[in-house]
Amino acid sequence: MAMHAAEIEALIKAAIPDASVRIDDLAGDGDHYAAVVVSEIFRGKSRVQQHQIVYAALRGRMGGELHALALQTSAP
Repeated sequence: MAMHAAEIEALIKAAIPDASVRIDDLAGDGDHYAAVVVSEIFRGKSRVQQHQIVYAALRGRMGGELHALALQTSAP
């Protein structure tokens, strides 16, 4: 079952309230997305740590409902 971009954005914003989030559907199939997430929480963290924060926000949906997510994260 595919996820909607709005659901991905809502999950990220629920876990990272100050985040600026942009979600793009790469294939039009609801399974392949790109996300740009900007938050102060990422400051001083490695890229891997930043991505782990976003994956945790998705509550285990990565690899199941959400097949692919290309992530770009940064601090403001």
